[in-house]
Amino acid sequence: MGGFFGVVSKEDCALDIFFGVDYHSHLGTRRGGMIMYDKERGFQRQIHSIENTPFRTKFEKDLADFSGCSGIGCISDTDPQPLLVRSHLGLYALTTVGIINNAEQLVSEYFSDHGHQFMAMSSGKVNSTELAAALINQKDDLISGILHAQQLIDGSLTLLVLTPDGIIAARDKVGRLPVLVGQNETGCCISFESFAYHKLGYADAYELGPREIVKVTADGFETLSPAGKEMKICSFLWTYYGYPNSNYEGVNVEVMRYRNGAIMARDDKKRGLAADVDFIAGVPDSGVPHAIGYANECGKPFARPFVKYTPTWPRSFMPANQKVRNQVAKMKQIPVPELIEGKKLLFVDDSIVRGTQLRETVEFLYESGAKEVHMRSACPPIMYGCKYLNFSSSNSEMELLARRIVQELEGEEGQKHLEEYADANTERGQCMLKTICEKFGFSSLGYQSLEGLLEAIGLDRDKVCTYCWNGKE
Repeated sequence: MGGFFGVVSKEDCALDIFFGVDYHSHLGTRRGGMIMYDKERGFQRQIHSIENTPFRTKFEKDLADFSGCSGIGCISDTDPQPLLVRSHLGLYALTTVGIINNAEQLVSEYFSDHGHQFMAMSSGKVNSTELAAALINQKDDLISGILHAQQLIDGSLTLLVLTPDGIIAARDKVGRLPVLVGQNETGCCISFESFAYHKLGYADAYELGPREIVKVTADGFETLSPAGKEMKICSFLWTYYGYPNSNYEGVNVEVMRYRNGAIMARDDKKRGLAADVDFIAGVPDSGVPHAIGYANECGKPFARPFVKYTPTWPRSFMPANQKVRNQVAKMKQIPVPELIEGKKLLFVDDSIVRGTQLRETVEFLYESGAKEVHMRSACPPIMYGCKYLNFSSSNSEMELLARRIVQELEGEEGQKHLEEYADANTERGQCMLKTICEKFGFSSLGYQSLEGLLEAIGLDRDKVCTYCWNGKE
């Protein structure tokens, strides 16, 4: 995934960009970058790896070297960025969020002559932000170039362009990710997460529509290319990615999660599946609000049978060595024995993707004395790797737990009936749930239905992308 933050102000805004980008750290774990523009000094840029050290720690020492009244920054889960681009369109900085599935095809088709070259990353692949810049530069102006790039790309492309005149922000052509404008008395900001600029004293000013391109200056903002009608915003923003106090398309993340958990509990009760449990709990951290909603609806007490110890290891996957990562994951889970021993527990997780860490969590709970462990997923079974963003992307869809179980049960024939397997009301759906329970030691397992999830989000279902669950946009 990834996130970005930009500011154009009448005052020096380096500190705002530093904190604004840092507030997007939950969206990526690989690289962070900042680039400022100053009329006297020009562009100043810095990119760091944040795999082993948080953004804030890595960039604090750079703050003294940054100055200017405009700038952008990003958290990236993929490429080093922002990039500084020099072309016939002038000198500009670019940061992108999204994915380009047809990168090799685009390079071959549009840049196959001897006059073009790209810097290869360690994997040998082209930096997707550099490729986006090359596509933009095929046109005679930035706006035409951005629309051209978005049209050619298979995947998604949301971006910020920093020029000496301000920031140009472009939301993906079907709005898979949000782009918001904040404003205060000295200038404007552009952000992925709304709470990031609220904490910095900016008020909500505007939310870009799908495909819309906006120019932001210290005096305000204007639309340079109008919004399109079609929208397919990513539903995982609410179930997992989004920060609790963010709002997308007018829907708050935390409120949606409470509502989502309540709908799961309501539907469990209707089917007679509400377990006789002692406590409802959330798998930290993003499973917690879903669990609160579940507990409130079913009338069972909410508790925290285990907590994560994060002061020294905020991310379990930070160490390079897999053995060390596994050990860190175990070290982070601190039990509360009084809430586990002899208890029947129902846990709600935000999603079940590969199931690796979930297996370890269940084993940990039983080892800590739990009598029963029931599991609920706050979203439907993930059947398809995301091809529009980086969530649930994988080398093979057989890495996804649900697809792997289907393959074990019926082989290739089962792959023709994924819709049935995703529906707990069908024989195949029940068979998949039973098999997962046996493999993981769950006392019971339930997934939120697609209908329940869409009800919790509350937007028109045609405006929400559900590809990872049903293979449909």
